[in-house]
Amino acid sequence: MPDTLSRLGLRRMTARDADQHHRVASPLELLFDLVFVVAVSQASQNLHHLISEDHTGQGVLAYLMVFFAVWWAWMNFTWFASAFDTDDWLYRVLTIVQMGGVLVLAAGVHAAMVEFDFVVVTWGYVIMRLAMVAQWLRAAASDPSSRRAALRFAVGIAAVQVLWVARLYLLDGTAEFWSFFVLVALELLVPVWGESAGRTTWNPHHIAERFGLFTLLLLGESLLASANALFDALGEGEHVPELIGLGVSGLVIAAGIWWVYFAHEQHGRLRGMSAGFRFGYLHYVIFAAVGAVSAGVEVEIDEITGHAQVSEVIAGLSLTLPVAIVVASSWLILLRTRIAPWASALVVVGAVLIALAGLLPEGEYAATAVLLAGVVIVIETDAVRRGRRASLGPVV
Repeated sequence: MPDTLSRLGLRRMTARDADQHHRVASPLELLFDLVFVVAVSQASQNLHHLISEDHTGQGVLAYLMVFFAVWWAWMNFTWFASAFDTDDWLYRVLTIVQMGGVLVLAAGVHAAMVEFDFVVVTWGYVIMRLAMVAQWLRAAASDPSSRRAALRFAVGIAAVQVLWVARLYLLDGTAEFWSFFVLVALELLVPVWGESAGRTTWNPHHIAERFGLFTLLLLGESLLASANALFDALGEGEHVPELIGLGVSGLVIAAGIWWVYFAHEQHGRLRGMSAGFRFGYLHYVIFAAVGAVSAGVEVEIDEITGHAQVSEVIAGLSLTLPVAIVVASSWLILLRTRIAPWASALVVVGAVLIALAGLLPEGEYAATAVLLAGVVIVIETDAVRRGRRASLGPVV
């Protein structure tokens, strides 16, 4: 078998060392992430337009539904790649097939969010997931120690994809809508079932880096939205002070989110299966909120320039609520056990005040930037105090 694989230009897909040092993202993984940016951009842009056109409830719900497909497909590939990346031509081809599925999904985002027509999004998602089935079957055939888990993943993913397609053509509108949440639950259960047959050998350092890189890509959308505010100010010559203030505030907000997220290294939290599940699943909240920040900035641009059909309060909350959710969820998932109780209390208070800043009659984006800077100062002050305590050594 090894000789046959070698002649075909393939490598045996065996489980990688979970403790491998200096494991970093591959160029293929970075390209994979860039394709997902297209889908995230489509989702955030449509969220922006729906909120500005006074369809806030529809926009938020549709965004969260579409973002699940993006996040779940990305995360499943990331975890698989951490354990079984062979980087041979077949692995690359199947990964590129998943990229094609992402582009199909992105093409259907507008119809999904505006008309709740999920046909194209579903087919794009299914393409991505069936490529993962092929990867898992290959792992099952190559690695006896991982066979039971790999087969469970393959069977579970394939079965749920059949249900996703059947949902489109066998159910009416109401049943199709509610079945979405049932199938989401089944998707979330597949890894639990698969890993119960034996933990796959994902690398904590690699996983933490991959999640951090995806956060950076999402923040890039916010920076682009902030740049748009400056471009509008310079291009139109109207509302210049407000748009420049929004652009500067947007930069501070993006930097503040980055600072909060990367305040502490996270690989140490990824020891054990349950810790991995918590880290991965709860990141949906962080990722979705970070992705929505750019939409909030764009809505604020529309409100300043008179193009928004929503109240000032809704426009303000469209920015402040995602930022507040990022801070609160980052504290809960990443910081709560890493900072002092007094710092935790102030971070939570900061998140609440950021959310309430959306109720201000004006200047909510500036207030959000200032409050987020305050949260960063709290985190850094705690780090300095802890560092000083560590440098002093134990008190005798």
